[in-house]
Formats: sequence, C-alpha cells, structure tokens
Amino acid sequence: MADLRLQRNFGIAAHIDAGKTTTTERILRYTGMIHKIGEVHDGGATTDWMEQEKERGITITSAAVSCQWQFPTVNGKADANTKKYYFNIIDTPGHVDFTVEVERSMRVLDGLIALFSAVDGVEPQSETVWRQANRYKVPRIGFVNKMDRSGADFLNVVKQVKEMLGAKAVPLQLPIGAEDDFKGVVDLITMKGVIWDMATEGMTFTTIPVPDDMKEEAEEWRAQLIEAVAEYDDKLMEKFFDDPNSISEAEVHEAIRKATIDLSIVPMMCGSSFKNKGVQTALDAVCRYLPSPVDIEDTVGVNPETGENEVRKADPKAPFAALAFKIMTDPFVGRLAFFRCYSGHLDAGSYVKNMRSGKNERISRIMKMFANKQNPIDFIEAGDIGAAVGFKEIKTGDTLCDENHPIVLENMFIPEPVIAIAVEPKTQADVDKMGMAIAKLVEEDPTLRVNTDEDTGQTILRGMGELHLEIIIDRMRREFKVEVNQGAPQVAYKEAFRKTIEHREVLKKQSGGRGKFADIIFEFGPADEEWLKTNEGEQFQFVNDIFGGSIPREFVPAIQKGFQASMGTGVLANYPVENMKVRVFDGSFHAVDSDSMSFELCAKQGFREAARKAQPVLLEPIMKVEVITPDQYMGDVTGDLNRRRGMLEGMDSRNNAQVIKAKVPLSEMFGYVTQLRSLSSGRATSTMEFSHYSPAPNNIAEEVIAKVKGKAKVED
Repeated sequence: MADLRLQRNFGIAAHIDAGKTTTTERILRYTGMIHKIGEVHDGGATTDWMEQEKERGITITSAAVSCQWQFPTVNGKADANTKKYYFNIIDTPGHVDFTVEVERSMRVLDGLIALFSAVDGVEPQSETVWRQANRYKVPRIGFVNKMDRSGADFLNVVKQVKEMLGAKAVPLQLPIGAEDDFKGVVDLITMKGVIWDMATEGMTFTTIPVPDDMKEEAEEWRAQLIEAVAEYDDKLMEKFFDDPNSISEAEVHEAIRKATIDLSIVPMMCGSSFKNKGVQTALDAVCRYLPSPVDIEDTVGVNPETGENEVRKADPKAPFAALAFKIMTDPFVGRLAFFRCYSGHLDAGSYVKNMRSGKNERISRIMKMFANKQNPIDFIEAGDIGAAVGFKEIKTGDTLCDENHPIVLENMFIPEPVIAIAVEPKTQADVDKMGMAIAKLVEEDPTLRVNTDEDTGQTILRGMGELHLEIIIDRMRREFKVEVNQGAPQVAYKEAFRKTIEHREVLKKQSGGRGKFADIIFEFGPADEEWLKTNEGEQFQFVNDIFGGSIPREFVPAIQKGFQASMGTGVLANYPVENMKVRVFDGSFHAVDSDSMSFELCAKQGFREAARKAQPVLLEPIMKVEVITPDQYMGDVTGDLNRRRGMLEGMDSRNNAQVIKAKVPLSEMFGYVTQLRSLSSGRATSTMEFSHYSPAPNNIAEEVIAKVKGKAKVED
C-alpha cells in the first residue's frame, strides 16, 4: 500500500438527475480506467451495471470503483512534483427510495463531491444528502454541474447552498460564459482562466488571462474567498489586513483544506460533466482539499469486554478493525461483503471475528471492486475499501475485527420503511424459491423488511417507496426466476401514545408445582422530546428507577425485553409502536415462583393493558413533495394537492416554471405521477421523499382500524 496521505475515499451524491453517474464516467476516462465514455441514456455507464439501471437510466445500487490520479500536473502533464493519488469512489443513487445506499456509503467515506444542477439548484434530495453528510461529519466539495444548460446560474446555486443548506459556500471559480457559451472557468486562487479543449474530450486545457469583462467581478469574488479563509487562520487574517496580495497560493490552498476538513466551509466549483468540462479541476480539488484516512478523526469503538471506548488509528500496524457496509449476491462468487478497513492489515485466507454473531469467519478472497467486476488482491490495509468472499453469516453494519482485539464500531442509521405490498408465489414451484429470493434480497438491502401477516398468512414486503418495491419484484423475477402475484401498495402506519399513565401489572399463575409470579409498577407513555433528539433512530426509552431491591436486578433486562417485544404490535390496529417510554419504579417478586420469563410475560401483559389507557393514536407517513410545473397548470396542480390533504408550504419560480412545495400524506399519493402527467399534458415533474409521521385525522384512523379489524374477522 502506498502512502496513506495520498489515499482519498470519496463519494458522489446529489438529487436525481444532477449528473452523478455521468461525472463518475468522466473520472474513469480521465484516470485511464476506461477508454470509451459510456452514457447513462444509452445504458452504457460503467457504474450502472444492473439491467434495471440500464433500462431506466437511473442508479439503483451504489457502485465502488478504484482509480489513480496524478497531481499536481502542469497543463495535464506530470513533472518532478507530481504524485500518484489513489481514489476509492462510490457513485450513489439519487432517488429517495434508495436512500440507504447513500446512507451506508456516507458512513464509510472520508469526503464527498456534492453535485448540484446549475439549472435546478438545491432540490429536495440535495437536502437529504446534505443531512446524511452532516450526520457522519463528512467534509464536502460542491460541484455545480450542467453549466451548458439553458438557465444555468452558478452564483445562484452558491446562494441557495448558503440559504437552504446553511453551509458556508465559497466559490473557488467563476464560469466563463454560460449555457451554450460555457467555455471554461476563472480560477479565483491563481486568477487565471482555464479553457477546455473539446477535440480531446476535455482531457487537455489552455490557461488564459482573466477575460477583460470579468476582471472586476473576479477581483470582488477573490477578495471574498481570501476573507473567508483568512477568518479561519489567524496568520492569514493579519496578512489580509496588512496586504491581501501578500497571501500566497500555497497558503490559500492550505487554509481551504483545513477549513474544508473542519466542515467550516464548502468550496464551490462548476463545470459540465456531459460536455467534458471541469471534471479534472474537481479531481485536483479532491487531492487538495478532501481528507486522507489519516486526516480524519481516529475511529472510536466500544470494547465489548470492558464496555470502554477504544480508539483505532488508520495504521496498518494497529489491530484489524473494519465495518461491513454493503452485502451483494454475485452469481459467480456468491455473497460479497463490501467493507471499509479502519485499522490494521488483513491477508486473504485469514480469519476475522464478526462481533454481532461472535463467530470467527475465514476470508477466502479479498477483492478490489470495479462496479460489478472483481479484481483479487492479496491483502488490504487501513484506510482502504474492498470486498470479501467467504462469509457464512454477515449483515450490513457488522464489525469485523482481530479476534484477540475485539471492538464494536458504531453502526449506521437505517431509515424505516413507509410502504408495504403483499406477495404470494404464482405456482407451487415458486414457493421455496420465493423464500430464498426474499432472504437474499433482505440480506442485501436493510430497508427491505419482510413479515407474515398473522391474520391472512400473506408475505408482506415493506420498503421505501413504490419504485423500491417495483425493483425488488423485478429482481425476484429476473435474478431468482420467481414469479409472484402482488397486492396493491399499503401504507406502513405506526402507533404512538399521547398520555403518560401509571399502571400496576401482576402476573399470577399456579398450575401445580412451581408457578409464575411477577409484579411491576410502571409509568407508561410517549418518549421525552429531549431523549429523542439525542438518540436519533431509537424508539424505546427505558428507565430503571427500582430502589431497595423490590425487583431483583437480574429480572430488569427481562422486563425491558418484554416491553420492547410488544412494540411490534400496537393495540389499535396491530401496527408497530414508535417513541415509547417506560419507567419501572416499583414492584414485588416471589422467592420461588419468580423468574425472568415471569417478568417478561408480565411486561407484555402490562403493555396491552396500559396501552389502551395511554390514548393510543394512529400515525401516518407524511411525504415532502416538490412539483415543477409550467405556469398555466399551477391552479390544477395546487387544487389536486389540496384534494389529497396536502399542506402547501411555499411556491417560487425557477426558469419560467413554478415550484410548488407541499407536505402530503403517503396514502393519498399512490399513482400521483400518472395523474400529474394528465393534469399538465406531461409537462410537470414531481419528486417525493419521506418527511415525518403525523397523527392521522379521526375519520382516516377509524377507516384504517375498521379495515384491519374487518380483515381479521373475515379470516376468523
């Protein structure tokens, strides 16, 4: 492995259709990994290798590729100072249905190129991606793509990044020309222009002086850039006040690098990936400003034996620790586990410990991935990303480590599914095949959940959206040769409580010989707001306030387990319960008849009784919807959203079209895309992503509960 300081692990993330895969394809061409540029619309892009991706022209699964880039170069040619940088790049999907692909990529990456469309600016999924990057503290560079398109406005996008994402966006470049006249950029650090040569697919470029008509604007933005970085570095601040021109290029680069890694600023660049302009300068910026594995904070995990935090440095000599972030089933090599190696060294053929299962597993082969192709390697070291074959049992988020130095790394946030469909095999021959196919797909995709409806016996698949489930059914048919019948999409409702109550539950069972006895007094209701803020993704707040040994300590985990298990089935309509708090503060036990099972059963019984008194309420998923429509259809579109119980949140204009933002219940949005097409003669477009859960109106709640109860009666 080369010098870790020359390693960059970064991703490319953005809203749908901002040009992520097109940009990745250019990077692979300029780094010499491919010799012909494939286009997304032709189904020829390297990282869109799945059949469904080629057909639909969208990215569904994140793809990892590795390449090398020489930097710095003089007009694209290496010199004595040039070093070879090693890139691991992950191209992520833009569609919100596949948001977990972005989530798990963010967990293991050191940096990010956040792409924005120069025409559309900050879009709904841009905001989601930004939140995910904030969650894992990922430094990022902004790249404003599609500068050649009609309505492109670089500085307007910079302004939106500041206002809508709350980031300190600092332009490093200004575009020379725009739309059809977009030729190149002015570099505000060197104060020179760069014009790309189209005869060489943009691989070479010419340096020119700043155009006369741009000098004043360039000076103004350069002053803002110097001021922004000077704020970050005291020495530069002194120089800035004495003589701004005395600050050298190297000092500016160093300050931008520190501020970017510290998440204080977001350097903004521009280009047009499709027209082969601006990608190389973005790669230079990756080398200059994004962190290497040694620049980020050391990885912290928990030692399972002591419960203490342990630090692992990005050092090949440290004990091995890695996180499995993606599982993929390959028809030729079987189960592939993608993992990020945080510390240590791992040889192919050696053993690692899976901390979730507690088992040692032999890694038969280690691969470097290039989209869906595998290149075997002998070993992997700290700071690198690879894939391994040979696991008997592995899940997304598992920690793999040296068996003599156990550690558990922080897992990733997995969003909850919001939509469900019932599936059943078409023929008897499909019954077993369907079970195997679903098991493999659930292993690959942590947002896909499966359960059996106890009342109907149907298999229920739950996912992130209609497209997500459509792709899953399609994959079952193509990859696993399983034909299924599917029901209409159903909304994944939840239940919650509005009132905190006190309850006493006593379990007494005597059936000859040893009986069962448990007695718990507890407070039951919604989780505390403060607790929810600090425990993102957690649903169950358990407080043990038992004093004086009224219930022995060893029975408390059983009480907790009983309540937690009950949350899967609420009392209104058997939907899962969210954000629940239980505070156990008293009770009693019997020296002979009490055991862990008694207290677990007592907790489950207590849940059913207390839940009815705590004012249970049905929650429905609310979606954040953005519609872009020509002016003349504005009234029809807003009227239709109002009919769907939508709450309009704002409107603004973008390039001769109106942008409508609204929050609408998911149950009202099935088939919306088709309806929108007919309302607008096919000219309006919409995007939708999950926003939050909210109490359903009484009439809707009654309807849903009646339907569930009616279905159960029919089955009886």
